[in-house]
Amino acid sequence: MATLARPGARAQDTRFFLIMAFVMALVIIAGFSLNLAMGRSSFALPLAYHVHGMIFMGWLGLYCAQAVTIASGSRRRHARLGKLAYLWIPAMVAAGIMIILVSLRTTGGPFFFAKNEFLISNTAGLLVFGGLALWALRQRRYTGWHRRLMLVAMSVLTGPGLGRLIPGPLLIPYAWPISNAVTLLFPLIGMWMDWRRDGRVHPAYWWGVGIYVGIFTLSMVLAYSPAGYALTEWASAGTPGAARPMEAHLPPGFPM
Repeated sequence: MATLARPGARAQDTRFFLIMAFVMALVIIAGFSLNLAMGRSSFALPLAYHVHGMIFMGWLGLYCAQAVTIASGSRRRHARLGKLAYLWIPAMVAAGIMIILVSLRTTGGPFFFAKNEFLISNTAGLLVFGGLALWALRQRRYTGWHRRLMLVAMSVLTGPGLGRLIPGPLLIPYAWPISNAVTLLFPLIGMWMDWRRDGRVHPAYWWGVGIYVGIFTLSMVLAYSPAGYALTEWASAGTPGAARPMEAHLPPGFPM
């Protein structure tokens, strides 16, 4: 499982993963900042949103800090900070599921996503992130696996940022699969970098992307099954979100 590469390849890898860490973090921040600047969101939100935001922004800081520490050669600090991830990753998944349910029950979720997609496939994506990130931590002695699995895991989290940057209303009824497909750009760049340098793609990418795509596909099948519809209706029953149509739609009077 050890990475076999030419001399100097690891330093090149380190620069690449440092850049990718900051690019993915900036994409997420840009998406939320754009929403705020355009008045589509504000800080006047229930406490659950602020807790969720602090946990997720904390993760971005930790992820970027880890990229910086390893790039600067501070391996001991990198290892110490890495221990926080064992606590932060479950907190990320829990906070993410919490805000999915809050959004579903409050508004039915973003109108350009179907409610069943938003609940079931979104939750599945969070579990993919958590599973791949924890797997990456378990492989920390194998640098090639560790870095690439963590990059694929992090790419899952770019979905909310990218979803705020692309024109979701114009992509109905395919906004959800498109916003997820765009996140694959980051691991695809990594795969291309491997191929260009080594003439092969590291197996961590195949496993990571394969799991991501496979679970996404299964989640969509479940979302559009009778069980998926029933689960979505049960989760939003008796709340304002229940009044929203199940399918993605343009609200009456929405400006285009």
